[in-house]
Amino acid sequence: HVALELLLNRTKAQTASDSSESFHMATSPSRASRRGDLTSSPGRDLPPFEDESEGLLGEGHLPNEEEEDGDGEELIGDGMERDYRAIPALDRYEQEGLDLDDEDLSELSPGARAAAEEAMRKRDREQGISGRLRIGLLYDSEDEDDERPAARRRRFAERAAEGVDGEEEEMIESIENLEDMKGHTVREWVSMAAPRLEIYNRFKNFLRTHVDENGHNVFKEKISDMCKENKESLVVNYEDLAAREHVLAYFLPEAPSEMLKVFDEAAKEVVLAMYPKYDRIAHEIHVRICNLPLVEEIRSLRQLHLNQLIRTSGVVSSCTGVLPQLGMIKYNCNKCNFVLGPFFQSQNQEVKPGSCPECQSRGPFEINMEETVYQNYQRITIQESPGKVAAGRLPRSKDAILLADLVDSCKPGDEIELTGIYHNNYDGSLNMSNGFPVFATVILANHITRRDEGVAVAELTDEDVKAIVALSKDERIGERIFASMAPSIYGHEDIKRALALSLFGGEPKNPGGKHKVRGDINVLLCGDPGTAKSQFLKYVEKVASRAVFTTGQGASAVGLTAYVQRHPVSREWTLEAGALVLADRGVCLIDEFDKMNDADRTSIHEAMEQQSISISKAGIVTSLQARCTVIAASNPIGGRYDPSLTFAENVDLTEPIVSRFDVLCVVRDTIDPVQDEMLARFVVSSHIKHHPSHREGGVALEEVVLPNSSDVPPIPQELLRKYIIYAKERIHPKLNQMDQDKVARIYSDLRKESMATGSIPITVRHIESMIRMAEAHAKMHLRDYVLEDDVNMAIRVMLESFIDTQKFSVMRSMRKTFARYLAFRRDNNELLLFILKQLVAEQVAYQRNRYGVQNDSIEVAEKDLQDKARQINIHNLTAFYDSDLFRSNKFSHDGKKKLILQQF
Repeated sequence: HVALELLLNRTKAQTASDSSESFHMATSPSRASRRGDLTSSPGRDLPPFEDESEGLLGEGHLPNEEEEDGDGEELIGDGMERDYRAIPALDRYEQEGLDLDDEDLSELSPGARAAAEEAMRKRDREQGISGRLRIGLLYDSEDEDDERPAARRRRFAERAAEGVDGEEEEMIESIENLEDMKGHTVREWVSMAAPRLEIYNRFKNFLRTHVDENGHNVFKEKISDMCKENKESLVVNYEDLAAREHVLAYFLPEAPSEMLKVFDEAAKEVVLAMYPKYDRIAHEIHVRICNLPLVEEIRSLRQLHLNQLIRTSGVVSSCTGVLPQLGMIKYNCNKCNFVLGPFFQSQNQEVKPGSCPECQSRGPFEINMEETVYQNYQRITIQESPGKVAAGRLPRSKDAILLADLVDSCKPGDEIELTGIYHNNYDGSLNMSNGFPVFATVILANHITRRDEGVAVAELTDEDVKAIVALSKDERIGERIFASMAPSIYGHEDIKRALALSLFGGEPKNPGGKHKVRGDINVLLCGDPGTAKSQFLKYVEKVASRAVFTTGQGASAVGLTAYVQRHPVSREWTLEAGALVLADRGVCLIDEFDKMNDADRTSIHEAMEQQSISISKAGIVTSLQARCTVIAASNPIGGRYDPSLTFAENVDLTEPIVSRFDVLCVVRDTIDPVQDEMLARFVVSSHIKHHPSHREGGVALEEVVLPNSSDVPPIPQELLRKYIIYAKERIHPKLNQMDQDKVARIYSDLRKESMATGSIPITVRHIESMIRMAEAHAKMHLRDYVLEDDVNMAIRVMLESFIDTQKFSVMRSMRKTFARYLAFRRDNNELLLFILKQLVAEQVAYQRNRYGVQNDSIEVAEKDLQDKARQINIHNLTAFYDSDLFRSNKFSHDGKKKLILQQF
């Protein structure tokens, strides 16, 4: 009854205006169409207007007002009275609700009227009616707290125009609604107010409620840590976001600029809720996205990736200084000193004022330095990692822009993973050279991770770590690692041992932060052509976690160290990293080391010992890190190694450079019929086995057995690579239990011998070399302390390296002198085979000198071998005669005649 009474009062009050409007709707199509738009447009929800005059003519009245201004007609003018003349034919009203007598209805009190309106509004909500035009209703006192009615109506109208229910103040959309983009692109959809609000609320909720598997609130701890360090970057793992809010994770790579802006605002609110005064320290909070699933190569970035969030990796080759970039800019008018602004400066174009609003002059304007807001800006160039560039291709590079607190987070030589937005920016110079519609591209960095800071170990899974620890329990793990190095190369156990030790490396030391002692083991391979020196280097390039390969002929001094050049855009001097800097914390491989110029070769002296590169060029005085292992290969003078000369006479290298190598491996191509036949069989079998059509043919070949290697099973190459990464990062053996007297004794003996023979200089560096190799051997076994076994192996490798560099005449006497050291960890059968081969070689030389020919079989008296064996404390030879090693080298034992025969 109350509602009916209210409706009748309202109808009577509006009789005159409705009458004139009905007439005008009949005569004026424009006005009728407007009225129709307002009241009966299908499919459109309009906001509830409480006042007719404001609803029709007020500030937020019609969505289509601007479009129809041109063909509307003047409502107030000379003939306005005509609109209000009586038209009996049209002045008829619906009889429904009007058959009651006026006297039956009493005037409502304000309280009753408010209660009736609330009842009607509640009924409309329950029936799902929204956006109808209600004329003359009172305001809802609950809804109007702090907003003016006009502003409230305008906000409702905006939300209604976007298809959002205007009745609900705090409206949370369902996930289906956010996914349904109503035909818009992702970028358009997330730019609209309603989806932005929903994204804002969801991300805020994600930051507040996300917990890990242990039930700890992840971001509460992260925000707490961030605020303790006065930082402004909050790192969000993309995988966590995708697990909780998959719609946001879908939108983020497609429209990163818009999404990150919303994320930053939400993160700021969450941070300020925890620490209300934190905005005094950091005005902005930046959300950084890490662990984006797909990693793109720099080479594969295309138009498809424009304005997308991408993740790529590379080596920082150069970077500019930190510059201030305009964020929010204000201008001074020179004529009237009025301050214009603020203007928000974008990355793409310069924003300038057109005219001064105070004096209407068109300039000149100058930047107001005090009130303008700046942010830090740095431009870096990242280049493809040297190991990932295909042969014959130049490494591609891409510029990246670091803003705010990302500046100075990396330096030249660092290998980084970069997550950012792939942008194009207008570059006039590029368009001049390439023709107009060409844009340069840059990556606007969002998150940077340096790969050398333990990221390599982070790539290992728990299963990998279990397999590595289980492998280290093997008693013969050292021999297995040596046997697994370069399995496709026959023989050369001494080189494989040296390369294995250099890959594991020793422990760098820096006492008191004053004096660095390197931990990397440098190796020089020198010898005859055709002995697989370059193949060894190529193998190390594949198995090492970070390797740079170069050749002496193709490398200059600046190419190896660093060079200074003018930046083509900013015209300032920048530093470009060379091969040794790019190989920081990795391996630098230099082939054809003897082909380098002396001037170029001396440039790596500092890098090999101090592991730094000092630059003082073009006003840049600095030092770069070059903490890398150097493995070099060179040929002797004249092409072949002459055993009758010392190492110094064979190689065109100066003493300073030779003394910086920890291990010298001399490779001789000796003629041995049995060994040569085995090598040929190995090479042929290897070619057959690895032929492309081998698998198709289905021919089952027997596995090639290396006759001169130990019988331990090799380690798969992928597991070996992970084992090396794990040992280098996690294992740091200590020297507390090391036998110092033994090292001191061997050093003094080596010094004495080197002074007598003059082959290579023995310096204090060789003591450090032995310590480093002992540490590397301990790392192989994942030990925390260096034991006696490790020291003995280091001494053995050092002695073999030293003795191999001697003249042939001196070598034999030295082997006797140091026999007890050289016999360490060697199988007795190997030692006996070595002695037996020497006896056979003497017999062959005797036959050639005496008869001028060599027989097909050689006889050696058993007694001669027994005498030699007793000198190294081996008394029982039966096991040697029965071994596979004895038979595979085509030896046979005649017990009756007490002879040992070898058939050629």
